[in-house]
Amino acid sequence: MLTTEGLMRLMTWLSPSFPVGAYTYSHGVEFAVEEGLVTSGETLQQWCEGALLFGAGQTDALFFVEAWRLVDKRDITGLIDLNAFAHAMRPTAELALENEAQGRAFLSTILDLAPSDKLQQLAKLLKKCGKFAQYPVIVGALAALEEIDCEPALVAYLHAFGANLVSAGVRLVPLGQTAGQKALMGFEEAVKEAAKQALTKKMEDIGSCAPMIDWTSMRHETQYTRLFRS
Repeated sequence: MLTTEGLMRLMTWLSPSFPVGAYTYSHGVEFAVEEGLVTSGETLQQWCEGALLFGAGQTDALFFVEAWRLVDKRDITGLIDLNAFAHAMRPTAELALENEAQGRAFLSTILDLAPSDKLQQLAKLLKKCGKFAQYPVIVGALAALEEIDCEPALVAYLHAFGANLVSAGVRLVPLGQTAGQKALMGFEEAVKEAAKQALTKKMEDIGSCAPMIDWTSMRHETQYTRLFRS
């Protein structure tokens, strides 16, 4: 059961104002707009749904759930291995940057705000193994450390993931705020479905099938003019 304290933690961690720099990443949306693949609120919503159900949203969800379970079992060695696996699962350089930079910023900020002994130990182990904290892994791990139920924490994470894509799309197309809110409400079912799949799948099932998102991410690397880092 999600407590009031747990809800407030999630709202803080996954707020657009939390300093992980999420607003600087478009996850390939910038080139999708340039190429005419995202031109409206409806196409932006479809793009978000694809990312959630078939792209990084789906793989992130599995990493999030597994990280939560490993911390719940106090298997820190398994968590370190999972973090390394998450590091290797990024299909493009910019998506790897997006994930790693946000994970590093999230962990650094949490250590400044609430440096618990367990979190400090985890940070030292990650540094020792030479891998930066991967964003879904560290958020899932912290949710478990804070004893926040996995399902609501995962839903909040996935919604924030989609909301950042909408925010990028609203600025890039550009769209009005109402169109952006419609897209946010429109992908709610995709968030629920992505969470449901992640909670029932095994890690052996991990994988993505979002070639257009990967392609736009790669093309974004050499886009002539760009506002976002990915």
